[in-house]
Amino acid sequence: MPSVDSVRVAARVRAFNQTEKDAGCGCIISMALNSITIWNPRNRSDTKTFTFDLAYWSHSGFIKNEQGILVPDGPTSKYADQRMVFDDLGQELLSNAWQGYNTTLLAYGQTGSGKSYSMIGYGKNRGIIPLICDELFKAIKEEQERDKQYQIYFSMLEIYNEKVIDLLSKSKQSGGLRVRESSQRGFYVEDMKSVPCENYEQIEQLMKEGTRKRSTTSTNVNMTSSRSHMIITVQFKQVFLKEHRTKQSNINLVDLAGSERQKSSGSEGDRLREGTAINLSLTTLGNVISALAEIAMGKKMLYVPYRNSTLTKLLQPALGGNSKTLMIATVSPADICYEETLSTLRYAERTKNIQNKAMINENPTERLIQELKAENTKLRLKISKIRNSGQMVEEEMAELRRLLAENEVQMLEIQTSWEQRLEKAQKEWKHQYSNLMQEQLMIQLFPYLSNVNVDPQLSAFVRHFIQHGECVVGQSGSFPRAIIIKGLGIADKHAIITNQDSKVTLEPHGQARVILNGVLVRTKVQLRHLDRLILGSNSTYLYVGYPCERNDEELSRYDYDFFQSELAAVEGFDRDALGHNRSVDPSVLAVFQDYIRVKPMVAEANQISRELNKDLSFELEVKNLALTDSRGSDLAKEVIVKVTNKVTDQIWFWSKAKFVNRKFIMEDVYQRFVDGENISVDRESDPFWDPIEAVHLGTAYVWLQSLNYCIALEEHVEFHNSQGKEEATLQMNLVPCNPSGQTLGEEEVLIDPTELVGHRLDFQVQITQCLGIKWLKRNIKRGIQILYHALNHPYAFHSDPVWNSVNARIDHMMQFTVKCVSQELLNYLQNHALVLQLWGLQEGCIEMVFPGDFEITDEGSIIIDYSDERSQLPRSSGSGEVRDDQLSELYIKLSKLEQETDLLRDINGTLRKDNVSLKATIKKMMNDASRPGEKSFQQMNAHLLCWRSTSKVSCEVDFAKALKTFYKSINRVQSQLLELRCHQPPEDDDVESLRIHLHKQTQGIKDFGDHLESCINALKNDVSVIVKKKKGEHCKTR
Repeated sequence: MPSVDSVRVAARVRAFNQTEKDAGCGCIISMALNSITIWNPRNRSDTKTFTFDLAYWSHSGFIKNEQGILVPDGPTSKYADQRMVFDDLGQELLSNAWQGYNTTLLAYGQTGSGKSYSMIGYGKNRGIIPLICDELFKAIKEEQERDKQYQIYFSMLEIYNEKVIDLLSKSKQSGGLRVRESSQRGFYVEDMKSVPCENYEQIEQLMKEGTRKRSTTSTNVNMTSSRSHMIITVQFKQVFLKEHRTKQSNINLVDLAGSERQKSSGSEGDRLREGTAINLSLTTLGNVISALAEIAMGKKMLYVPYRNSTLTKLLQPALGGNSKTLMIATVSPADICYEETLSTLRYAERTKNIQNKAMINENPTERLIQELKAENTKLRLKISKIRNSGQMVEEEMAELRRLLAENEVQMLEIQTSWEQRLEKAQKEWKHQYSNLMQEQLMIQLFPYLSNVNVDPQLSAFVRHFIQHGECVVGQSGSFPRAIIIKGLGIADKHAIITNQDSKVTLEPHGQARVILNGVLVRTKVQLRHLDRLILGSNSTYLYVGYPCERNDEELSRYDYDFFQSELAAVEGFDRDALGHNRSVDPSVLAVFQDYIRVKPMVAEANQISRELNKDLSFELEVKNLALTDSRGSDLAKEVIVKVTNKVTDQIWFWSKAKFVNRKFIMEDVYQRFVDGENISVDRESDPFWDPIEAVHLGTAYVWLQSLNYCIALEEHVEFHNSQGKEEATLQMNLVPCNPSGQTLGEEEVLIDPTELVGHRLDFQVQITQCLGIKWLKRNIKRGIQILYHALNHPYAFHSDPVWNSVNARIDHMMQFTVKCVSQELLNYLQNHALVLQLWGLQEGCIEMVFPGDFEITDEGSIIIDYSDERSQLPRSSGSGEVRDDQLSELYIKLSKLEQETDLLRDINGTLRKDNVSLKATIKKMMNDASRPGEKSFQQMNAHLLCWRSTSKVSCEVDFAKALKTFYKSINRVQSQLLELRCHQPPEDDDVESLRIHLHKQTQGIKDFGDHLESCINALKNDVSVIVKKKKGEHCKTR
């Protein structure tokens, strides 16, 4: 009877990695017994709790002992080390295997979450796979009996982009191995190498060989190893000689590809979202798990999509079939990984519901041979019938013969004795052992290049030894002494390495790309211990010097991210470039991580484009690096890729998700090119082609507070691009007007904005011209349009397109009306800017048009229905901090200026109260006056009121003029501040350029401070004169 069991799921929380420690990341996970709680770093009240069969806290509470093994730091520590995880999961797998059940362990999680560490381990901290194999042989040694025989076979596969690669086979596997299906075996891999093993040391060596091949293959075919699945199968057979009985178990140990969540490329509008199979396996696995979970909940499912991917075909017994299955889900506790961690926990929770029906596999070999013989008899009978009928069905005959031959091969393989297979394997062991000893000797004698892979498990497996004399580094092996390195951008003769007098030098050949410690080198350089080398597009190696140069340093710290971070820093991009003192901001660190991960992919895409003559160049940028929203807060940053056609000068901007998707398709095309296949495709299927589109060039800001005082604003503002560089200068006006469109005069300027509340507000946006447009300086055949949003209106407004003019005449005017001004609107105008976007048009692209009809007034003005609920414009969570201490002081000055303005407004209110008091006093005097003097007093009062009315109008006009002058000046101050924030240092490291940049920055800060102080003093003086004048007139009145 089959044993019905649910899939058992464990979750493991890893420690912070070095990058997360350096960034000061916060922990967003807590654990109680087998429950894990995760909270949103942006809203700590948003929590979710998941319960699993087992949960392991490996985040904190550990130390490294003398043997280099991570262990709990005390008796009260809840740290789960490698041994504890094995004692639970590994021992359960072994127990199932001894009973004769098939058993499977799946490792699931995002790249870098500790998946491979849990499965394989690192250094002295062995993972589940090596511990299972070691413990299995120890148990066999203890259980050894005369009438029992134990047979162990080991196989190691990799699935990448739906292709199966045998990591133990030395033969070339063009297109990968075939996955076949038979009624006896289900899905299986044809011609897979399964090696008999007598001890753990042999399995350990096989794993090293397989990992070395995996590492080499990932470089040679440009494979992203984190997107591949690895399946190790240990076939454990127990033969009971006296009873003529066998038990057989397949122990499947599966390290799944990284499960990181990305925006679907489909949501980015990519027409080729289905063009790559790179994510098909994980997607299908999720669909299979969901379908099986539905079935376990009692729902009827007509179809479980096992056949939709190579991975799910091979895992069919483990998911709902004949296997006892466990899953370990590994997660990062860092706040920057919140979305990925939450997704992993949800995925694992769904898997708990799957039910399997495992059976003890007794005498499987004999049964399989009988089934194969029976099938062969049927096949021969079919062939005989076809021959006797006289029909010429060549295709059917060929297929029947193929199946017959395949079954014969399987039977021959099954019937081959254990001893015969072992004898054959022994010859290979001797050869491998000889190579291993030779490599160990070379390590003690010579310096070498050690590979560094994006997957730490694949690093340090390839070593190129540098012996005495001169050798050529490159793709070709035709030189007398050569270090053969395959990979994108590697020339046949790429560089020359010379080892002479215990000094090692490297000289690039011709224009070959060689990066040393992040710096491009063109001449001969001496290599020093632990130098970092990048050859071609992205072949990364660590130089390990002579034994006398080596210390006990931890080489693992020079990982893939270290190489890419160093390269980015030399090019002027690091976390500080995303915002000073913001290293603890999870979103900033996430962008930096994306940048250093996508950067090498961009280099590879450029190389593929060159080799395929596609005339495209790819450049990595950070969107919104120096841009803000309408409040001045930083916009959310993200990595984008600028794509340029070098022939037509056309430009596109791709999101990270779209670029990564296209990059995988480019790899497929390139591999077919390398294999000599035809790579021509129609335009719609070409990953290098996209329709022409408008390009966002830059953003300008015009502050709206002048509308609060009904003051017309004439502005010259600069458009700055994402990197903070100036793209053009805009001339525009923001003009308060009456309903018919006439500009308000100075006498209609308001001193107190609250007087607008409850009244109608009309204003015009007038854009006159755009000057010095760099987009057109680079190519005069282009055009521009300017787009903006008016307050909270649902539609964007834009100017008409202008083509072929560096200094474009725009002449755009649009009038807007707010029917009833609210206090919320006044607050919005006081603190927000009108954000104008400059868009570049290219020949063949679609110009922007208005999306629909607008609600308008009788005069033709566009109505803005402003309310507090609709005024919540999108805004970033950034704090808007600046990077320079001096700029922070200037912000303080601006705050003081706002306080002084409020004080002046209070003074004005006090004077108004005095006027009211004066009115009451005069009225009382009139009532109490005696008759004889009544006529003269009335004459005096009339004269006084007439004089006072003239005085009030005169003072308010003076105050309005002063405010108008002040707001024109302060708007320029705000523009200067924005320019300072956007001012970026030069990209090169030239000291003179840095000195000039520093001088300009210092002068800009000084000019800003002087201008700000001048504005404040001018306003103080103007208001002082008005107040003195009014007080003097008040005294005369009394």
